[in-house]
Amino acid sequence: MGDKAIIMVEEDMEGERLDSFVAEQVSGLSRTMVKNLIKDGLVLVDGLICKGSYRVSEGQEIIVEIPAPERLEIAAQDLPLRIIYQDEDLVVINKEKGMVVHPSPGHYDQTMVNALMYHVRDLSGINGELRPGIVHRLDKDTSGVMVVAKNDAAHRSLAAQIKDHSINREYIALVHGQLKENLGTIDAPIGRSKVDRKKMAVIGNGRPAISNYQVLQRFNNYTLVKVKLLTGRTHQIRVHFAYIKHPVVGDPLYSSAKKHFNLESQALHAQLLGFIHPRSGQYLEFTSEPPEYFKKIIGELEKS
Repeated sequence: MGDKAIIMVEEDMEGERLDSFVAEQVSGLSRTMVKNLIKDGLVLVDGLICKGSYRVSEGQEIIVEIPAPERLEIAAQDLPLRIIYQDEDLVVINKEKGMVVHPSPGHYDQTMVNALMYHVRDLSGINGELRPGIVHRLDKDTSGVMVVAKNDAAHRSLAAQIKDHSINREYIALVHGQLKENLGTIDAPIGRSKVDRKKMAVIGNGRPAISNYQVLQRFNNYTLVKVKLLTGRTHQIRVHFAYIKHPVVGDPLYSSAKKHFNLESQALHAQLLGFIHPRSGQYLEFTSEPPEYFKKIIGELEKS
């Protein structure tokens, strides 16, 4: 028998072609294979058959019937996982730098999902077998606090809060140069880069993206900032600060600067996450201290 993947379209995925979207989200399926599945009526968008060129919208449910030979088993793995809160509805994780959130082409195991399947008994199934419980994501090399849903009701509640931008998300980042203003807003639409499909970019027809920032410390050639996201686009902070000519230090995709502090990736950390609990209705807020490498860099800059 074959397998079935159920994917919810998140806000930063809106506007993608259906065939490209499914190929990116479902491991083991090439775009050619996806086109054939669509042609055979095995890909449904909210229960309807659509063409491969159809543009998906936030909140839609995509159901993909996957041929049996392409089935991918996701194994539970005893990997280190820093759980800072857990109840019957959700788990709050302090994700470490370098951990991929969910399986994808090139990362079939050793992900946070593999660890969750070992350490947590129940996870919501809304996002399918490859991304159980995953409501939102952090980039592989971004550390910090995340929430994971343990049942579908909690998943829907948290996803709705993300959609209406009521979840409180704060990050700290070390960026190149000195920002002139102590407080600022970057309001620039983000979409998939037309030059490099692996990158996002500020483009005229992109999705609205707003980042508020506050300067925490200034150094000779760097600025430490706190960033509050009002939207949740892929790579939003990295794209926005590169756009205003202050890229995140160490960013391999969006900074052309030479390697600093021996960093192989961006100095970016999700330090605060606040949301309304799906069952109790109470506001919960969780924080995460910057990792040691981040503290060490700041210590070096304070001495210079």
